Amino acid sequence: MALSTTTNTVSADAKPLLSTRAIWNMSFGFLGIQAGFALQNGNASGILQRYGADVHELPNFWLVAPIIGMIVQPIIGHYSDRTWNRFGRRKPYFLAGAIAACFGMMLMPNAGALTVALSPVLMGAGMLMIMDASFNVAMEPFRALVADKLPSVQRTLGFSVQTALIGIGAVVGSWLPWFLANTAGVTDTAPEGTVPDNVKWSFYLGALVFLFAILWTVTTTKEYPPEEQARYSGGETAPEKGGLELIFKDLAAMPKTMRQLGLTQFFTWFALFSMWVFTTPAIAHHVYGAAIDDTSSKLYSDAQNWTGVIFGVYNGVSAVFALMLPAIAARIGRKRTHALALICGGLGLISMYFAASPTFLIFSMVGVGVAWASILAMPYAMLAGALPAHKMGVYMGIFNFFITIPQIVSGVANRPIVHHLFGNNAIYALVMAGVLLLLAAVSVTFVEDRDDVVR
Repeated sequence: MALSTTTNTVSADAKPLLSTRAIWNMSFGFLGIQAGFALQNGNASGILQRYGADVHELPNFWLVAPIIGMIVQPIIGHYSDRTWNRFGRRKPYFLAGAIAACFGMMLMPNAGALTVALSPVLMGAGMLMIMDASFNVAMEPFRALVADKLPSVQRTLGFSVQTALIGIGAVVGSWLPWFLANTAGVTDTAPEGTVPDNVKWSFYLGALVFLFAILWTVTTTKEYPPEEQARYSGGETAPEKGGLELIFKDLAAMPKTMRQLGLTQFFTWFALFSMWVFTTPAIAHHVYGAAIDDTSSKLYSDAQNWTGVIFGVYNGVSAVFALMLPAIAARIGRKRTHALALICGGLGLISMYFAASPTFLIFSMVGVGVAWASILAMPYAMLAGALPAHKMGVYMGIFNFFITIPQIVSGVANRPIVHHLFGNNAIYALVMAGVLLLLAAVSVTFVEDRDDVVR
């Protein structure tokens, strides 16, 4: 049974305001999570190609991530709504996910040396699956924790701080391979079928950052005990008793705002998935001049390292711009803020086609960074006000369907599109992604944001 709008608003406003330091502490773990994601996003395609994957096959391997997320996040959300032990409600999942993620990150760049019954590329895909499942276990409860702890007047700030930390972590993860190769003197080339040392050590260091950041949140943040959470959620701390079948019941009864955000999320995450999969091969061929099927030359290694750098740029921009989002949203509303940011991202991706040099791509990524900041904050800020407080975890997990399904569709559709329509020239996949972000900007204007309506 969902709470009424009035009850939900009153219970959210009854929560005490948190200090800025407390808000940063409660989201600090996201820095580590995103450092891991950034290493995965910037290097997984290159690693898999080194293990023998063709460029048009890359979406198939990347499908592992959204499929795992679609399964894991609603289940973790469902059980975290019902969990309470001496470690807390959400925190046990942070810690378990971090430990498993570190395991996957240590093994991913060494998958080629671990093969016995499986080929290197399949072993690499298996490590990718372990990493992504672990990231999702650690990540999902963070969204719910912000909604658990913050009153409605601090939600935009809370998700914006979370986005800033995501940006900082992503810069660390994105730039580590380039930094180790160009500053620390770690080699960035390797024989065919193996991964360069700069990428390996980046994953090792990223695992340590991940674990440290999660431990920081676990040790500095106190969750509301059940009786206190009950007071803030109108006397209900959990939905009705039952098993996983209740996830489907909650899915059918999702709030209107959540359904409306689905279309915006579809366009957005189809585009992002395309960007993550195809940026390295796109700039290797279109900007650096490498052959389409070349994965072992210095040109390709330079392109892969530069992908990490420009991904760090868009994440760095998002970290800064995220801190501006509360003020912008307070002036023009969350929907308009998100629409304008998505337009910046769409134009940024389209501009990559016109890049005359690798440096030009930095300017393209500024637009993507503005969009990324809003993508990680505004939909969740709009959503949180429409959800019953006692089902925050499961609905944040279900909302992940609107992130994972478009990535699955993108992965399935992009293989024939890139292979047959684009002739394996991945730059056109990035242009298509830019157009989709522009469509997302149009669709978000039709979403009902309760806080904007109240304003």
